[in-house]
Amino acid sequence: MTRNNNTLTPGGTGDRLFAACEAEKGILRRLSDVFEESGYRQVRTPGLEFLSVFSSAASYFPPEEMFKMSDAGGRLIAVRPDNTIPIARLTATRLRGAELPLRIYYTQSVFRRQPENRGRDSEVLQAGVEFIGEAGFAADVDMIALAVRSLSETYAGRFRIEIGHVGLYKYLIERLGASEDDLGRIHRYVVSKNYASLGEVLDGYDGSDAAALLRKLPGLFGGAEVLDEAAAAFADAGADVRGMLDYLKQVVDALAARGLAGAVMIDLGLVNQAEYYSSLVFRGYGESAGEPLLSGGRYDGLFADFGEDLPATGFGVNVDLLTEAALGGGGRLQAAPTPPVATVRNLGAAALGRPLRIALTKGRLEKDFTALLERAGYDAAPLKEMGRRLLVQLSAPEGGDAPGIEVFLAKAADVVTYVDHGVCDIGIVGKDTMLEHGGTYYEIMDLGFGKCRFVFAAPEGGRVLRGEAPAVVASKYPNYAARVFERKGLDVRIIKIDGSVEIAPLLGLCDGIVDIVETGTTLAENGLVACETIRDISARLIVNVTGMKLRKREVEGFAARLRGV
Repeated sequence: MTRNNNTLTPGGTGDRLFAACEAEKGILRRLSDVFEESGYRQVRTPGLEFLSVFSSAASYFPPEEMFKMSDAGGRLIAVRPDNTIPIARLTATRLRGAELPLRIYYTQSVFRRQPENRGRDSEVLQAGVEFIGEAGFAADVDMIALAVRSLSETYAGRFRIEIGHVGLYKYLIERLGASEDDLGRIHRYVVSKNYASLGEVLDGYDGSDAAALLRKLPGLFGGAEVLDEAAAAFADAGADVRGMLDYLKQVVDALAARGLAGAVMIDLGLVNQAEYYSSLVFRGYGESAGEPLLSGGRYDGLFADFGEDLPATGFGVNVDLLTEAALGGGGRLQAAPTPPVATVRNLGAAALGRPLRIALTKGRLEKDFTALLERAGYDAAPLKEMGRRLLVQLSAPEGGDAPGIEVFLAKAADVVTYVDHGVCDIGIVGKDTMLEHGGTYYEIMDLGFGKCRFVFAAPEGGRVLRGEAPAVVASKYPNYAARVFERKGLDVRIIKIDGSVEIAPLLGLCDGIVDIVETGTTLAENGLVACETIRDISARLIVNVTGMKLRKREVEGFAARLRGV
């Protein structure tokens, strides 16, 4: 019998009720006023575009993220996954020959496939601007200033705009010499801040200076001092790289002259999702949002796909996130913050109303981390005696910059989820879980405990030990196992097992297993041999992206305290 879904909405979508619609309407009105006061005029593009619009030379929009179908003529079309590319098409066709520069704004949704059970929306309402036909420094500074004003008028919390230069990333990629498959993975993992998977790919390029700098790039963020750190890291690079860093400094100085220094920070690891960005890129982060509120940058090469040569820059605002933030005060739209951006400061516990919140994996990592906290000067007695309490607070240790913390216990996969969504600032979790589940976060520290190995094991005397390639492999880590064999070029069917995976080959379910082992005793007792050690595993400290941007001093103070012991 066919299941009736007529009372449901598809995954990643949902209805908006009265208060949400009222809040959304107010935000769109404020943004439209800001854009129109700056000389921008509104356009609307179709919700359906030919697939080729998003897959041309400069666009490189990930096809796996698009909803696709065919039209009456059998031609492939896509539900709009991006707003900038259709506006580039519109400008190069309907507005060809128009007086430049063009100032265009839009308020319309984008539709992107999201990983299952991650809680991300597939439909996102955006409002944004495109400044077309104007190149150079003044246009970039004006665009970032407009982004700051847009959040000032619509977001009641504290926020930061971070700026970077995608040229640094492209410089390193050109020198990495990666395969086409790896290039796609690296870009995807850098965009999503999935540094667990990024490190896994870069492991194959150990010894490369470009790989070492790509690993370092995500950590180059903060104030103006970051540019000095970057200059040292790229000391052997050419004049082009020095020019990129000098340009960023000029932009920061110009924004400071406008009184916006408190609203701006630098992130040299910033690479926005679409690959059409050519130089300056930026994002906006807010204290109550685990994802960026705003994203944009310069995309001077995009118009070549549509037969034009036009410089352009712009940004899009996630209206849904602003609406959620506005409804945080009981469902009523909050007033715009006053005074505005010049008062933005480094956010700390007082600003957020709570200490750093840490999600800690239950079990062995829990015990090891508790011992580490004690060595670092924390009184961990409340953590040892939690009983039925779900959340405990530990006071800051005396001396140093280490902050007070809140800790709660969770299953390993849930730790990643809590950090990914920003309800926790920090997570303590094994590298195995990170590799399996991915996520958007910073991995800033190897804690040095919880050590074990990912291995591929097979029955002694079985087909794999006789030299045949495995056809079926069982694992508690199916996503990671699939990537392992994909890199080897082997067509292997993966079966997910939640319990004792060692029994699967003995029962004839599979030819081998991918699992974590500490001593190998369990493998030997069940007649299995470790055919290959895939990689070492240990506990890691991960940080929410927004938390790292807005609570950098506290996070780094806590991490430094742990490193000290």
